[in-house]
Amino acid sequence: MIEKRWIHYPEFNPEQQQVVSELTESLKVSPSLATLLVQRGILDFDQSKQFFRPDLTLLHDPFLMKDMDLAVERLARAIASGEKILVYGDYDVDGTTSVALFYGFLKKTYPNLDYYIPDRYEEGYGVSWQSIDWAYENGFTLIVTLDCGVKSVDKVTAALERGIDFIICDHHRPGDELPPAVAVLDPKRDDCPYPYKELTGCGVGFKLLQAFCINQNIDTQTLFDNLDLLVVSIAADIVPITGENRILAYYGLQRINAAPRTGIKALIQIAGITGSLDITNVVFGLSPRINAAGRIKHAKEAVRLLLSEFEDEAFEFAQEINKHNSERRTFDTSITEQALFMIENDDWFIDAKSTVLYKEDWHKGVIGIVASRCIEKYHRPTIILTQSHGKAAGSARSVPGFDVYEAIEECADLLEQYGGHTFAAGLTLPLDNIEAFKTRFNDIVSSRILPDQLVPMINIDMLLELDVITPKFYNILRQMGPFGPGNMTPVFESRNVTLSGRPTTMKEKHIKFDVKQNNSAVFTAVGFGLGHFYPDLASGRPFSICYSLEENNFRDKKTLQLSLKDIKLH
Repeated sequence: MIEKRWIHYPEFNPEQQQVVSELTESLKVSPSLATLLVQRGILDFDQSKQFFRPDLTLLHDPFLMKDMDLAVERLARAIASGEKILVYGDYDVDGTTSVALFYGFLKKTYPNLDYYIPDRYEEGYGVSWQSIDWAYENGFTLIVTLDCGVKSVDKVTAALERGIDFIICDHHRPGDELPPAVAVLDPKRDDCPYPYKELTGCGVGFKLLQAFCINQNIDTQTLFDNLDLLVVSIAADIVPITGENRILAYYGLQRINAAPRTGIKALIQIAGITGSLDITNVVFGLSPRINAAGRIKHAKEAVRLLLSEFEDEAFEFAQEINKHNSERRTFDTSITEQALFMIENDDWFIDAKSTVLYKEDWHKGVIGIVASRCIEKYHRPTIILTQSHGKAAGSARSVPGFDVYEAIEECADLLEQYGGHTFAAGLTLPLDNIEAFKTRFNDIVSSRILPDQLVPMINIDMLLELDVITPKFYNILRQMGPFGPGNMTPVFESRNVTLSGRPTTMKEKHIKFDVKQNNSAVFTAVGFGLGHFYPDLASGRPFSICYSLEENNFRDKKTLQLSLKDIKLH
C-alpha cells in the first residue's frame, strides 16, 4: 500500500488572518469556517453572499462568446425557413445530456429536427463519416455538434461541399486549424473572450440556447427548467465547480431534487439513491448508468431515457440501462484484474514512471475505467489499449499535476488520432507502433513528472479539534456546496485522537470505529478501503485522522459522521 502524503493548506499571512477576523465578525461564523471561505477566495461580505446564494442573473452574457452571433443567426434562419436540423452529440454523459437538453428544448416548438449519436465502436469519437453520409441522404442542411467537433476539420469541410452547414459547440482544446463551420463556439479558443473557460459541452450548448432565447424573446425560465440535465454533465465531466458552473450546478441540483424529469427520476429509483442528491451522488449513482448505454450497447438509449415523458416507459428504459451497467461492472472487474496482473509480472514496470498496457480482446467501453483503477494502485499516468478495427485504441488517465494530453501530443507522429484534456485523453495508433509508443511515452513522463506526483496526496484544509464540530458548524459547512473540483469538500485533520471502544472491520476491507479527542464528544468514523489499519488501531495508541464530515441518516436519526481519508499512527 503506497503511503499517502498529507498536504496542508499554507499558513495565512497577517493580511489573510485579518480577512478571516473580518469575515468571522460580519458573517457571525466560527474562525474555522471563515478560514475555509478565505481559502476559496471569498474575501468579503458581498462575495460571501454570492458564494452562499448563487444567482442565475449573474450568468455571463452568452454573446460574449466568439461566433455566438453567427451561431444564433444561422439557427434562427434554419428554423424560420423550415430546414432539417440534426443535433449531434458524443456518446458519453456530457454528450448525451447535451443532446437531450438541446434537442428536447427545440423539439417543443420546432418539429423538423432529429438527433444523432455515433456508435462508440463503429464510428468512434467526434464527427464521423457515416453521420455525414446519413445527414446528406436524409436532407439535413444544418448540424449542431455538442461536446465534439472542434477538431473535425476534414469532416466539416466535406459536409460543407455537400451543402451541410455546421455549428460547433465544444469545450475541448482546438487544434491548430479550426473547422470551416458557420460558428465554432468553444471558450478554449485562443481568440474567444468569454470570461469563463470551464463549461462542459452541455454548458456550451446551453449558452447557445440562452443566446437564442434572448434573440427570439423567449422566456429563459423555460430553458432553466433543463438545468437538471446540465448539472449531470457538470458532475460527470469533472469540470471545476466554480464561477458559472457553480451557479448552474447549484440550481441544477435544486431542480433535480425538487422536480427531476421523468427519465432522471426513474434513474434515481433504479440506482437506489435516497435523500437529497449532491454532486457525489450524481457522479457515482447516475453518471455510470448513463455512460453504460454507450459503453455496452448504444448511447441513443441514454438519450431516449432522458427525453422520456412517461413513467412506465422511463422505468423500463432505466432498467435496461441498469443491466448494461451491471455488465459494464463485470467487464471492469475482470479487465482490471488482468491489467494489475500484467503490471505485477513484468519487470519493465519496476522502474517505469508510466503504465501502457495492450490486450486485443479487452472491452473498449471500460478501458478508461480500468486506467483509473490502475492509478488507484500504482499512481502514475496510465494508458490502456485494446484492438478496434485493426488499430490500437486507448484511454489515458493521469495523476494530479501531470498533463497527460501534452505527453501524448509529443508522440503524435506515432498516432493516428488523439484528443482530450489534461487528466484524460483518448488515442488511436497502428498496432505496430505500440512498443515504440510505450517507450517514448514513458521517456517523456520520466523526464517531466516530479517525484511527489508519483505519490498519492491528500489535500487538508485545516487542523480541527473535534469539539469544534457541532450541528451548526456542519449546517454552514454544507451550504458551501455544491462541492467538486475547484471547491472540494473540506478535509480536516485531527491529531492525538483515541478510540472509544474497539474498531470493527467490514468485508475485511473497510473499518469503523468510535473516536474522541480529550473531552470531546464521541464520533463514529468510517474508512472505506482502510481495513489494513485494524491491527495497529487495536493496540490502543493515539493516532491522527484526516476526514470529511457527513450526515448519517439511520432509521430517521441523523448523526454527524467522520468519513475517513487516511490514518497516521504515532
